[in-house]
Amino acid sequence: MNKKHTSKPLRILIADDHLVVRMGLSALISLEPGMAVVGEAEDGESALEFVRRHHPDVVVMDIMMPGMDGAAATARIAAEFPETRILVLTTFSASDEVVKALEAGASGAIVKDSSQQQLVTAIRDVADGKRVISPEISRTIAGVSQKPQLSERHRTILEYVAKGLSNPEIGNLLGIGPDCVKAHLKIIYSRLGVATRAEAVAFALRENLLKI
Repeated sequence: MNKKHTSKPLRILIADDHLVVRMGLSALISLEPGMAVVGEAEDGESALEFVRRHHPDVVVMDIMMPGMDGAAATARIAAEFPETRILVLTTFSASDEVVKALEAGASGAIVKDSSQQQLVTAIRDVADGKRVISPEISRTIAGVSQKPQLSERHRTILEYVAKGLSNPEIGNLLGIGPDCVKAHLKIIYSRLGVATRAEAVAFALRENLLKI
């Protein structure tokens, strides 16, 4: 079990452009033991700034927001803070945007009319590093994206791995620390269903995911 569940509450940011939705989600989540809503954001830019300042464990992210939308915010947060998990909230009409968010690094996606238990379970699961996609969304996005979902940052890291670079060398090129590179690699392995650098490169070459 994730220690976050036993030693301290999961710190959660809610990002949605509707005040009533934010209030409702905050009320539901705050009732759950071991969870704490530490902030709210009304758009993607505000969500990104909050993550930069406060480093929440999970961001519950709406897709359709003005300005920087949920998919764009997900890409920025996943690139800068791979340890922060992102759970997307969506409607059936947003399948293309959901795919973009998942490709950008979101850990899961559920529909907005999910029950309280489904929501809190999904939050716990993504915090534990699991991938969560509700059945309704799986059916909706079926066929939209058949290839494994990797962000542009993940593809870049994988290309460097394929060239034989070490984590410190990759970090120097990207301006991030080796631990951050390692965290990105864990996400890449999970997305591809592999366990090693060699397996990841072999899979990516076979599926034409790399530009080398």
